[in-house]
Amino acid sequence: MIKSMTAFGRHTEIVNNKNITVEIKSVNNRYFDCSVRISRNYSFLEEKIKPYLQNHGISRGKVDVSITIEQIGGGDVLISLNEEYAKAYFEALKQLKETLDLPGEITVATLQRDSNIFTLSKVEEDEEQDFADLCVVLNQAIEKFVLAREREGANIEADLRQKVEGIKERVAIVEAHSEEDITSYRSRLEEKLKAVLTDNKITLDENRILTECAIFADKVAVDEEIVRLRSHFKAFEDILTSNEPVGRKLDFLMQEMNRETNTIGSKCSNSSIAHVVVDIKCELEKIREQIQNIE
Repeated sequence: MIKSMTAFGRHTEIVNNKNITVEIKSVNNRYFDCSVRISRNYSFLEEKIKPYLQNHGISRGKVDVSITIEQIGGGDVLISLNEEYAKAYFEALKQLKETLDLPGEITVATLQRDSNIFTLSKVEEDEEQDFADLCVVLNQAIEKFVLAREREGANIEADLRQKVEGIKERVAIVEAHSEEDITSYRSRLEEKLKAVLTDNKITLDENRILTECAIFADKVAVDEEIVRLRSHFKAFEDILTSNEPVGRKLDFLMQEMNRETNTIGSKCSNSSIAHVVVDIKCELEKIREQIQNIE
Protein backbone atom coordinates (compact mmCIF):
# COMPACT_ATOMS: atom_id res chain seq x y z
CA MET A 1 0.00 0.00 0.00
CA ILE A 2 1.32 3.40 -1.02
CA LYS A 3 1.60 6.03 1.71
CA SER A 4 2.09 9.74 1.19
CA MET A 5 4.81 11.53 3.13
CA THR A 6 2.50 14.51 3.69
CA ALA A 7 0.00 14.06 6.53
CA PHE A 8 -1.29 15.32 9.86
CA GLY A 9 -2.61 13.55 12.97
CA ARG A 10 -3.77 14.98 16.30
CA HIS A 11 -5.24 13.52 19.48
CA THR A 12 -6.04 14.87 22.95
CA GLU A 13 -6.94 12.81 26.01
CA ILE A 14 -6.77 12.91 29.81
CA VAL A 15 -4.71 10.03 31.19
CA ASN A 16 -3.93 9.63 34.92
CA ASN A 17 -4.69 13.28 35.67
CA LYS A 18 -2.56 14.44 32.74
CA ASN A 19 -4.09 16.43 29.89
CA ILE A 20 -2.02 15.19 26.94
CA THR A 21 -2.10 16.51 23.35
CA VAL A 22 -0.02 15.03 20.53
CA GLU A 23 0.27 16.51 17.04
CA ILE A 24 2.20 14.81 14.24
CA LYS A 25 2.75 16.39 10.84
CA SER A 26 5.13 15.59 8.02
CA VAL A 27 6.32 16.78 4.62
CA ASN A 28 8.51 15.25 1.94
CA ASN A 29 12.08 14.30 2.74
CA ARG A 30 14.50 11.80 1.26
CA TYR A 31 15.17 10.23 4.66
CA PHE A 32 13.48 10.02 8.07
CA ASP A 33 14.07 13.31 9.89
CA CYS A 34 12.17 13.65 13.16
CA SER A 35 12.02 16.64 15.49
CA VAL A 36 10.15 16.56 18.82
CA ARG A 37 8.87 19.42 20.97
CA ILE A 38 7.58 18.38 24.39
CA SER A 39 6.61 20.11 27.64
CA ARG A 40 9.77 20.97 29.59
CA ASN A 41 8.86 18.89 32.65
CA TYR A 42 8.72 15.79 30.45
CA SER A 43 11.73 16.43 28.22
CA PHE A 44 13.26 13.17 29.48
CA LEU A 45 10.73 11.34 27.25
CA GLU A 46 11.91 13.02 24.04
CA GLU A 47 14.52 10.43 23.10
CA LYS A 48 11.88 7.68 23.14
CA ILE A 49 9.63 9.28 20.51
CA LYS A 50 11.72 8.86 17.34
CA PRO A 51 12.33 5.08 17.65
CA TYR A 52 8.69 4.66 18.70
CA LEU A 53 7.52 6.27 15.44
CA GLN A 54 9.91 4.13 13.39
CA ASN A 55 8.63 0.98 15.10
CA HIS A 56 5.14 2.00 13.99
CA GLY A 57 6.09 2.05 10.31
CA ILE A 58 7.00 5.72 9.77
CA SER A 59 10.23 5.47 7.80
CA ARG A 60 10.51 8.58 5.57
CA GLY A 61 9.64 12.24 5.67
CA LYS A 62 10.36 15.37 7.70
CA VAL A 63 8.25 14.58 10.76
CA ASP A 64 7.44 17.17 13.44
CA VAL A 65 5.95 15.96 16.72
CA SER A 66 4.49 18.42 19.22
CA ILE A 67 3.53 17.13 22.69
CA THR A 68 1.98 19.08 25.55
CA ILE A 69 1.39 17.49 28.96
CA GLU A 70 -0.45 19.40 31.68
CA GLN A 71 -0.91 17.98 35.15
CA ILE A 72 -4.48 18.42 36.38
CA GLY A 73 -5.00 19.58 39.99
CA GLY A 74 -1.31 20.03 40.78
CA GLY A 75 -0.84 16.29 41.16
CA ASP A 76 2.86 16.59 40.40
CA VAL A 77 3.49 18.75 43.53
CA LEU A 78 3.55 17.62 47.17
CA ILE A 79 2.63 20.15 49.91
CA SER A 80 3.84 19.34 53.41
CA LEU A 81 3.51 21.23 56.71
CA ASN A 82 6.62 22.43 58.49
CA GLU A 83 5.06 21.66 61.87
CA GLU A 84 7.92 22.76 64.13
CA TYR A 85 8.27 26.06 62.30
CA ALA A 86 4.47 26.62 62.43
CA LYS A 87 4.40 26.07 66.22
CA ALA A 88 7.34 28.40 66.76
CA TYR A 89 5.76 31.02 64.52
CA PHE A 90 2.44 30.74 66.39
CA GLU A 91 4.13 31.13 69.78
CA ALA A 92 6.06 34.13 68.49
CA LEU A 93 2.82 35.75 67.31
CA LYS A 94 1.14 35.08 70.69
CA GLN A 95 4.05 36.67 72.51
CA LEU A 96 3.96 39.65 70.15
CA LYS A 97 0.20 40.04 70.72
CA GLU A 98 0.59 39.91 74.52
CA THR A 99 3.63 42.16 74.66
CA LEU A 100 2.07 44.90 72.54
CA ASP A 101 -1.48 44.22 73.72
CA LEU A 102 -2.66 43.87 70.11
CA PRO A 103 -6.31 43.28 69.24
CA GLY A 104 -7.61 40.41 67.08
CA GLU A 105 -7.23 36.67 66.93
CA ILE A 106 -4.38 34.56 65.58
CA THR A 107 -5.98 32.32 62.94
CA VAL A 108 -4.90 29.94 60.16
CA ALA A 109 -5.23 32.83 57.76
CA THR A 110 -2.70 34.70 59.87
CA LEU A 111 -0.25 31.82 59.87
CA GLN A 112 -0.50 30.95 56.17
CA ARG A 113 0.87 34.35 55.24
CA ASP A 114 4.32 33.01 56.04
CA SER A 115 5.28 30.78 53.10
CA ASN A 116 7.87 28.98 55.22
CA ILE A 117 5.10 27.10 57.03
CA PHE A 118 4.47 24.94 53.93
CA THR A 119 7.04 23.07 51.92
CA LEU A 120 6.49 22.39 48.19
CA SER A 121 8.25 19.48 46.52
CA LYS A 122 7.85 17.79 43.13
CA VAL A 123 6.59 14.24 43.03
CA GLU A 124 9.33 11.84 42.03
CA GLU A 125 8.98 11.07 38.33
CA ASP A 126 8.08 7.56 37.17
CA GLU A 127 9.53 7.60 33.65
CA GLU A 128 7.99 4.30 32.59
CA GLN A 129 4.53 5.29 33.79
CA ASP A 130 4.79 8.73 32.22
CA PHE A 131 5.78 7.19 28.88
CA ALA A 132 2.98 4.63 29.13
CA ASP A 133 0.50 7.46 29.72
CA LEU A 134 1.91 9.37 26.77
CA CYS A 135 1.70 6.31 24.51
CA VAL A 136 -2.05 6.07 25.08
CA VAL A 137 -2.42 9.41 23.28
CA LEU A 138 0.57 8.99 20.96
CA ASN A 139 -0.85 5.75 19.54
CA GLN A 140 -4.11 7.46 18.62
CA ALA A 141 -2.27 10.36 16.98
CA ILE A 142 -0.09 7.91 15.02
CA GLU A 143 -3.16 5.99 13.87
CA LYS A 144 -4.80 9.16 12.56
CA PHE A 145 -1.51 10.26 10.99
CA VAL A 146 -1.00 6.93 9.19
CA LEU A 147 -4.61 6.89 7.98
CA ALA A 148 -4.09 10.34 6.49
CA ARG A 149 -0.95 9.06 4.75
CA GLU A 150 -2.82 6.06 3.39
CA ARG A 151 -5.74 8.14 2.10
CA GLU A 152 -3.43 10.50 0.26
CA GLY A 153 -1.36 7.51 -0.89
CA ALA A 154 -4.46 5.92 -2.45
CA ASN A 155 -5.08 9.08 -4.46
CA ILE A 156 -1.46 9.14 -5.62
CA GLU A 157 -1.61 5.45 -6.58
CA ALA A 158 -4.73 6.00 -8.70
CA ASP A 159 -3.01 8.88 -10.48
CA LEU A 160 0.15 6.84 -11.09
CA ARG A 161 -1.79 3.91 -12.51
CA GLN A 162 -3.66 6.22 -14.87
CA LYS A 163 -0.43 7.79 -16.10
CA VAL A 164 1.28 4.42 -16.62
CA GLU A 165 -1.70 3.16 -18.64
CA GLY A 166 -1.35 6.23 -20.83
CA ILE A 167 2.34 5.47 -21.34
CA LYS A 168 1.56 1.86 -22.25
CA GLU A 169 -0.80 3.09 -24.98
CA ARG A 170 1.88 5.41 -26.34
CA VAL A 171 4.48 2.61 -26.32
CA ALA A 172 2.10 0.50 -28.43
CA ILE A 173 1.86 3.40 -30.89
CA VAL A 174 5.67 3.65 -31.04
CA GLU A 175 5.90 -0.09 -31.71
CA ALA A 176 3.36 0.09 -34.54
CA HIS A 177 4.99 3.15 -36.14
CA SER A 178 8.42 1.54 -35.88
CA GLU A 179 7.27 -1.53 -37.82
CA GLU A 180 5.59 0.67 -40.44
CA ASP A 181 8.77 2.76 -40.74
CA ILE A 182 10.90 -0.28 -41.54
CA THR A 183 8.35 -1.55 -44.11
CA SER A 184 8.00 1.81 -45.81
CA TYR A 185 11.78 2.23 -45.87
CA ARG A 186 12.08 -0.72 -48.28
CA SER A 187 9.50 0.78 -50.63
CA ARG A 188 11.21 4.16 -50.59
CA LEU A 189 14.62 2.57 -51.12
CA GLU A 190 13.41 0.50 -54.09
CA GLU A 191 11.85 3.53 -55.75
CA LYS A 192 15.02 5.60 -55.36
CA LEU A 193 17.27 2.80 -56.60
CA LYS A 194 15.03 2.04 -59.57
CA ALA A 195 15.05 5.67 -60.60
CA VAL A 196 18.83 5.92 -60.33
CA LEU A 197 19.63 2.53 -61.84
CA THR A 198 17.16 2.83 -64.72
CA ASP A 199 18.75 6.09 -65.79
CA ASN A 200 22.14 4.34 -65.80
CA LYS A 201 20.77 1.10 -67.31
CA ILE A 202 21.88 -0.98 -64.32
CA THR A 203 19.96 -4.06 -63.14
CA LEU A 204 18.43 -3.81 -59.63
CA ASP A 205 20.10 -6.17 -57.12
CA GLU A 206 17.40 -7.59 -54.82
CA ASN A 207 19.95 -8.92 -52.33
CA ARG A 208 21.48 -5.48 -51.98
CA ILE A 209 18.09 -4.03 -51.15
CA LEU A 210 17.52 -6.72 -48.50
CA THR A 211 20.92 -6.00 -46.99
CA GLU A 212 20.27 -2.25 -46.82
CA CYS A 213 16.85 -2.84 -45.26
CA ALA A 214 18.38 -5.15 -42.65
CA ILE A 215 21.01 -2.57 -41.77
CA PHE A 216 18.34 0.13 -41.45
CA ALA A 217 16.06 -2.12 -39.38
CA ASP A 218 18.91 -2.90 -37.00
CA LYS A 219 19.65 0.80 -36.53
CA VAL A 220 16.08 1.87 -35.82
CA ALA A 221 14.64 -1.27 -34.20
CA VAL A 222 13.29 -0.53 -30.73
CA ASP A 223 12.06 -4.04 -29.92
CA GLU A 224 14.54 -4.56 -27.07
CA GLU A 225 13.74 -1.19 -25.48
CA ILE A 226 9.99 -1.84 -25.70
CA VAL A 227 10.40 -5.29 -24.14
CA ARG A 228 12.36 -3.76 -21.26
CA LEU A 229 9.80 -0.99 -20.83
CA ARG A 230 7.01 -3.54 -20.55
CA SER A 231 9.09 -5.44 -18.03
CA HIS A 232 9.40 -2.20 -16.05
CA PHE A 233 5.62 -1.75 -16.22
CA LYS A 234 5.21 -5.18 -14.62
CA ALA A 235 7.76 -4.30 -11.93
CA PHE A 236 5.90 -1.03 -11.34
CA GLU A 237 2.69 -2.95 -10.70
CA ASP A 238 4.45 -5.35 -8.31
CA ILE A 239 5.95 -2.46 -6.33
CA LEU A 240 2.59 -0.71 -6.01
CA THR A 241 1.12 -3.78 -4.31
CA SER A 242 4.03 -4.12 -1.87
CA ASN A 243 3.46 -3.57 1.85
CA GLU A 244 6.89 -1.97 2.26
CA PRO A 245 7.87 1.68 1.66
CA VAL A 246 8.15 1.95 -2.13
CA GLY A 247 9.17 5.55 -2.89
CA ARG A 248 12.86 4.89 -3.50
CA LYS A 249 12.20 1.76 -5.58
CA LEU A 250 9.77 3.62 -7.80
CA ASP A 251 12.21 6.51 -8.19
CA PHE A 252 14.91 4.09 -9.40
CA LEU A 253 12.44 2.39 -11.75
CA MET A 254 11.53 5.76 -13.27
CA GLN A 255 15.19 6.32 -14.09
CA GLU A 256 15.28 3.01 -15.95
CA MET A 257 12.08 3.80 -17.87
CA ASN A 258 13.44 7.19 -18.82
CA ARG A 259 16.68 5.62 -20.04
CA GLU A 260 14.83 3.22 -22.36
CA THR A 261 12.64 6.05 -23.65
CA ASN A 262 15.68 8.20 -24.43
CA THR A 263 17.20 5.31 -26.38
CA ILE A 264 14.00 4.94 -28.42
CA GLY A 265 14.05 8.67 -29.12
CA SER A 266 17.66 8.56 -30.32
CA LYS A 267 16.87 5.71 -32.71
CA CYS A 268 13.70 7.04 -34.29
CA SER A 269 13.80 8.75 -37.69
CA ASN A 270 10.04 9.17 -37.88
CA SER A 271 8.56 12.47 -36.71
CA SER A 272 5.40 10.72 -35.52
CA ILE A 273 7.46 8.48 -33.24
CA ALA A 274 9.47 11.46 -32.02
CA HIS A 275 6.29 13.26 -30.95
CA VAL A 276 5.03 10.21 -29.07
CA VAL A 277 8.40 9.80 -27.33
CA VAL A 278 8.21 13.41 -26.13
CA ASP A 279 4.74 12.68 -24.69
CA ILE A 280 6.08 9.60 -22.91
CA LYS A 281 8.95 11.57 -21.40
CA CYS A 282 6.54 14.26 -20.17
CA GLU A 283 4.38 11.63 -18.46
CA LEU A 284 7.42 9.97 -16.90
CA GLU A 285 8.52 13.32 -15.48
CA LYS A 286 5.05 13.85 -13.98
CA ILE A 287 5.25 10.40 -12.39
CA ARG A 288 8.73 11.11 -11.06
CA GLU A 289 7.51 14.32 -9.41
CA GLN A 290 4.54 12.51 -7.90
CA ILE A 291 6.76 9.77 -6.53
CA GLN A 292 8.65 12.35 -4.46
CA ASN A 293 5.51 12.45 -2.28
CA ILE A 294 5.59 8.72 -1.52
CA GLU A 295 7.09 7.15 1.59
